Amino acid sequence: MTSYRQPGVVLTDHRFTVPLDHSDPSGARIELYAREVVASARADANLPWLVYLEGGPGRSTRRFVGRQAWLGRALQEFRVLLLDQRGTGLSSPVNRQTLPLHGGPRQQADRLAHFRADAIVRDCETIRPLLTGGAPWTVLGQSYGGFCATHYLCAAPEGLATVLITGGLPSLDATADEVYRAGYPRIARKVEAHYTRYPQDIARARAIVAYVAEHRPVLPTGYTLTPEAFQSLGILLGSGDGSHQLHYLLENAFVRTPSGPALSDAFQESVASALSFAGHPLYALLHEAIYAQGAGPTDWAAERVRGEFARFDAALTLAGEAPLYFTGESIHPWHFDSDPALRPLREAADLLAARADWPALYDPARLAANEVPVAAAVYHDDMYVDTAQSLRTARSIRGLRTWVTDEYEHDGVRASGPRVLDRLLALARGDA
Repeated sequence: MTSYRQPGVVLTDHRFTVPLDHSDPSGARIELYAREVVASARADANLPWLVYLEGGPGRSTRRFVGRQAWLGRALQEFRVLLLDQRGTGLSSPVNRQTLPLHGGPRQQADRLAHFRADAIVRDCETIRPLLTGGAPWTVLGQSYGGFCATHYLCAAPEGLATVLITGGLPSLDATADEVYRAGYPRIARKVEAHYTRYPQDIARARAIVAYVAEHRPVLPTGYTLTPEAFQSLGILLGSGDGSHQLHYLLENAFVRTPSGPALSDAFQESVASALSFAGHPLYALLHEAIYAQGAGPTDWAAERVRGEFARFDAALTLAGEAPLYFTGESIHPWHFDSDPALRPLREAADLLAARADWPALYDPARLAANEVPVAAAVYHDDMYVDTAQSLRTARSIRGLRTWVTDEYEHDGVRASGPRVLDRLLALARGDA
C-alpha cells in the first residue's frame, strides 16, 4: 500500500487479486485497484467505510482532488473507498489493446461476460472483509453503480450497512427492447427542450448532418463521422449543463476555406473527444448486456428499436424540413465501425449481442424482504434511466425511501453532491 496527501485528505492505494470467474476461484485472476480517502484530521480514527460505485458501465471511478463534490460530505463521517470496477481504470483494464492477450473474438466475448454487476458485487464482497474486518459498509451507487447496488441487496445484503442510490434504480425485469422503447421518447423530449432553448440550433444541426452525410469526414483521431454518429452527441443532453455544451459545440462547426465551408478543426476535436470510447470501451461492449437476464439475446436492441421511431432517421429528416433528433445512451453496431477504439472488438461485440445465457441479476422476493436501509434519488425526467421503471423498483424494495426531484439531471450527485448525499443519508436514517 502507498499513502500520500492532497489538501485535507490522506489517500492510500490498494490492490487486490480476485477470480475472473468467482464460480471458479482456482481459475484466472484479475487485479482490482481502489483508492482509500480519509480526512486528514481523522486519518487514524476508526471510521465506518463507504464504497463508491461509479456510473457506466465501464467507467473508472472519478479522480477527485481533495474534498471535491460529494466526497467532502462523505469524509465528515466515513472512510471512503473509490473502486475502479473490474475492467476499468487500473483494475485489469479491458480495451482493444489488452483483450487480444486472451485469445480471439470468442474468447474475448466469454471473458467479457464476467464484467457485469454480479461480478462487481462479488469483488466488493471479496475485498470488504480485508478492509473492514468483516463489518458491513455503506454503498453509494451513481447511475450504473446503483444497478450494482440493487444487485448487492439481492446477492449479499449481509455486507451492507446502508445503500444510497443516485439516478440508478434499474427495472427488475425490463428487457433491453423495453428499456430502449421507453428511452427514445425521453431523448426526444430532451431534444425538443434543447431546441426550445436554442432555436438557432435547428438549422445548425441540419446543416452539419447534411455536410456529414455528403462528406463522411474522418476526424483527426481516425473516427469516421456519420450522420448517426453525429446524432449520438445527444448523450450530452442528459446532464445538467449538457444542452449548453451541445449548443456551444454546434455554433463552432463551420469555417470558410479555399475549397468552401468545412468542419472546423476545433469542432472536429470536440466531437472526437465527445464520441470516442477509447477511455471506456466496456460501456459500448456491455451496455445492452446490463439489461440481459436470460430472456434471450439482446441482438442489438437499441438499433432494432430505433426503427420504430422514424423521427430519429437522419435520412428522412434531410428529405423533409423537420428538426434533426439527436440520440444518446444507446449503442449500435455502427459504433464499432466508426470508432477506432472499438473496431478491433466488433466480432466480440456481435457475439455478446447474440449471447442468450445471461443469469438473472435481481431477486424480487429478496428485495421484498429487504432489511437494509436504502435511499434513492430519482430524477424527474432522467434521460438515462427511466423514471417510471425506477419508481416501480422503488416500490418493490422493502423500506426504500425515495427523493424524487426535478432540481437536477442525471449527474446531480456530481453537480451538487454534498446536498444530494446529505439528503440521502437523512432519508436512509429516517431523519427526513
